[in-house]
Amino acid sequence: MKNLITVAIADDHTILRKGVIELINSFGPFKVVIDAVNGKDLIEQLEAATTLPHVCVMDINMPELNGYETAAILKQRWPAIKILALSMYSNEYSIIKMLRNGAHGYILKETDPSELQEAILSIYHHSYYHSELVSGRMMSKVKAHENTELGISDRELEFLTLCATDLTYKEIAEVMNLSPRTVEGYRDSLFNKLNVRSRPGLVVFANKMGLNP
Repeated sequence: MKNLITVAIADDHTILRKGVIELINSFGPFKVVIDAVNGKDLIEQLEAATTLPHVCVMDINMPELNGYETAAILKQRWPAIKILALSMYSNEYSIIKMLRNGAHGYILKETDPSELQEAILSIYHHSYYHSELVSGRMMSKVKAHENTELGISDRELEFLTLCATDLTYKEIAEVMNLSPRTVEGYRDSLFNKLNVRSRPGLVVFANKMGLNP
């Protein structure tokens, strides 16, 4: 089929996984080609695959290899595969860690089916999906030389890079030898310049710019 979007699924909850597979296959030009029970199973199936899937939808809390570990492996070995985290966790730590490890989008398992379809399409076409969890208008292509146009200073770039770590804002201030108030100023300035409203939004932008902590 022309423009068929192939998808891999990794989730250790069989009933939920089978339901998601049936749902995705019903969307139209979608086909689930890998059905994995955990991260280890996914890696093994990818190693044996003759053609890689375009998008991988994965849970975080899985045995043997969890979502964080699996995403990092995919990012290193198969960077062309786009990753969508489908999780029950809505906390900032989980979102940031998945984005840092290579996820291109993050939605909750309780989400409406239409958002799942939208997320997969957005990741396939634009390499990212920002939801209410990862809010903000992300640019589809961002290069380092565009920093000047965006008005991002070198110190703001340093702060943006550190945002994609596990450090708290207070710890980032210590690393940068700045006061917490100054770091909060960088944060608010970047919120405004990049049109985002959350730290996960900053992390998505940092990933698009190729900023590695």
